[in-house]
Amino acid sequence: MKPKNALYAQSGGVTAVINASAAGVIETARKHTNRIGKVYAGRDGIIGALTEDLIDTSREPASAISRLKTTPGGAFGSCRYKLKGIDENRAHYERLIEVFRAHDIGYFFYNGGNDSADTAWKISQVGEKLGYPLICVGIPKTVDNDLAITDNCPGFGSVAKYVATSIREASFDVASMSKTSTRVFVMEVMGRHAGWITAACGLAADPEGLRNRDGNFLSETGLKDAFGHSQLGGAGEIVAKLVKDRLKYKYHWALADYLQRSARHIASRVDVEQSYKLGAAAVKLALAGRNAVMPIIERVSNTPYRWRIAVAKLADIANKEKMMPRDFITEDGFHITRKCRTYLSPLIQGEAPPPYKNGLPDYVKLKNTPVPKKLPAFRL
Repeated sequence: MKPKNALYAQSGGVTAVINASAAGVIETARKHTNRIGKVYAGRDGIIGALTEDLIDTSREPASAISRLKTTPGGAFGSCRYKLKGIDENRAHYERLIEVFRAHDIGYFFYNGGNDSADTAWKISQVGEKLGYPLICVGIPKTVDNDLAITDNCPGFGSVAKYVATSIREASFDVASMSKTSTRVFVMEVMGRHAGWITAACGLAADPEGLRNRDGNFLSETGLKDAFGHSQLGGAGEIVAKLVKDRLKYKYHWALADYLQRSARHIASRVDVEQSYKLGAAAVKLALAGRNAVMPIIERVSNTPYRWRIAVAKLADIANKEKMMPRDFITEDGFHITRKCRTYLSPLIQGEAPPPYKNGLPDYVKLKNTPVPKKLPAFRL
């Protein structure tokens, strides 16, 4: 039988290491050309699949694909776009099958977080319902570290390393100036209200974010993101204002924002390795006929740190959120516990710097050659 093609797509907020997963997928698929034909990528995630805006990764040399392991961001573009259920929006699923059929795609790899696992699971079911053979495998990714079942999430270790480093460096700065100038520095980090990135800073945090007496998030803006979640932000500014108003101290506050998730120059070597191997494992699962699953990380031991790849069902991961355990936070709420440090520490170990050129990181930019379209245009 003629080998089926594969489609890989990135979803949600990108990370410093999501491209390492992409490299794992593409390089592993290239070792199995008797089973997998070409690897296409969806331009801007699932939107590229719906609009038949596909990228032919076979047009990229091996050297460029290898350099994805040291390049941040999403090499093929990502998106925040949540598919509704098939009963609510059958046209979108029928369109996906049309695109898959037109380009002889038998394998679909979706690289993302909670909501992306939901999308991948829905697509894994649609092939059977619409009579099209399709193997769908999710690949974990999220800086928030809140995916269920997996011990940790690719992307988190590098963010944790960045924010912990930033806080340590800033503390030296503040200590130098506190006698006559700044006495408090506040840094707001990502992670929504799961608390993992804040914990990586070694700071205290309610595991569900900063709330007022009514139980509402102080940082809730009233807006929703594309997946329907409350848009959070501004907690750092609120804390800094409290410091000024209540303590009368001079302060500075900073919003790490995209800097923390794109900081490939200080990525965790463990994170890079896990991201790549999970991408490779996804291909192996697909070749084994495993549909509607995701390769995950299973911790074997803390000291020395050992881990292995296990397999979970997409249905058990989709739309679930792993919060910080209460015993990871001290009783007074102002510090992380030894148990938390034992969990976090291995994830930030090792350095994997990118190559440098003229003093700056030398990141790869792919050609991203489009695949000729075969179908009529589709409006989202």
